[in-house]
Amino acid sequence: MLTDIQAAADLIRSTDSLGIPLGPGQPVEFLHALGAREDFVNLDVFGALLVDLYAVFTKPGVRYRSGFFGPAERFLVDAGANVEFVPADFRRFAPIAENLKPRVMATLATPPDADGYMSLSLHAGATVAELHRCGADPDRVLIIEINANAPRTQGHRLHEHRLHVSEANAIIESSRPIFTLSDAPPNDTELAIARHARAFIHDGSTLQTGIGGVPSQVVKLLAESDGGDYGIHSEMFTTALMMLHQSGKVTNARKGQFNGVSITTFAAGTLELNEWLHHNNDVRFLPVDIVNSPEIISKNRNMVTINGAMAVDLYGQVVADTIDGKQFSGIGGHEDFVASSGLSLDDRSLVCLPSTSTVVGTTISRIVQHHSAGSIITTPRHQLDVVITEHGVAELRGRTVKERAVALAGIADAGFRDQLIHVAQQLR
Repeated sequence: MLTDIQAAADLIRSTDSLGIPLGPGQPVEFLHALGAREDFVNLDVFGALLVDLYAVFTKPGVRYRSGFFGPAERFLVDAGANVEFVPADFRRFAPIAENLKPRVMATLATPPDADGYMSLSLHAGATVAELHRCGADPDRVLIIEINANAPRTQGHRLHEHRLHVSEANAIIESSRPIFTLSDAPPNDTELAIARHARAFIHDGSTLQTGIGGVPSQVVKLLAESDGGDYGIHSEMFTTALMMLHQSGKVTNARKGQFNGVSITTFAAGTLELNEWLHHNNDVRFLPVDIVNSPEIISKNRNMVTINGAMAVDLYGQVVADTIDGKQFSGIGGHEDFVASSGLSLDDRSLVCLPSTSTVVGTTISRIVQHHSAGSIITTPRHQLDVVITEHGVAELRGRTVKERAVALAGIADAGFRDQLIHVAQQLR
């Protein structure tokens, strides 16, 4: 049943197309094996958020289209590799993959169970349907990298979150450690922002948290404080959300959607998180077009979403994935989860960011009069609900242009606040 790793790498032609999942779903051993080859003429790869530095993407003749940049993508771009960003939110990765129809699809999975089913482990995302289509197409190649270190997780109802051995053209085995992601200790600014955000979460709230120190710290505050009966419906499942479960504060009883279980489309965190997720029936992995659907998100009761930003201007426009027009991360589910908040008075969307950054020794404001030329808007102004810095909260829902601008200026750093308030008061 098992295929030699080199034989699997040789299934890729010198001119070919390859699709891989985002982050934790990537077949690390297979991608490293491709880096040993020197014969690529035109290998076109579509993926997102690389979890390792793969030599294959430095080779002549290899082009990598990424839907989400992480440290590896940024390093490769700076090193001159042929890496380009595909502007798309996470849900749109699925139709993009279907349109590209890579001849080869490759993914990570668990070893097969007694019936031959391999769990897709830490990632459902946008590739599940394309993996099945590839496996059913005699003209395409499906490569599955199984790893006993990968936690066996499951889907929900019609979405089984697994592949069968009969779908694969090649199954290879890896014993590499599974990708982990640790939270850095929070600083004073992040703690202050988290305390402001905590006030918006009530017993029975359904939670979504993005990546980063502030969302994780908010969840840790919930785990350590009174209250509970929370639900989870989050694109990413984190170590902090595991801690909330472990505190006994998660029941998923009052969500209105997928009651009784926490819903996610991928997980990234510590080794403890991976071990906790193994055979854990309390967390279910669903395709991203379900998890990130604003219509489905908005059907949850008391939905509170917590996400970050690079900068917000006085109109409420958010830059969340670029710095000075240069790609830094990706769109992901930012707009989907922010947008869902405006559909019910009981739902709230929190965009959290420090009031300043330091660039080459100079302190700059992240609440700005207007974004600089060349800036790329991630989320439009009309979708914002609440913006939080360490200095306070700006509630924007239903406010006029001037009222919103004054509120945003009021949570800027003291060194920039007066000037921003002066500008805000001139707006009409």
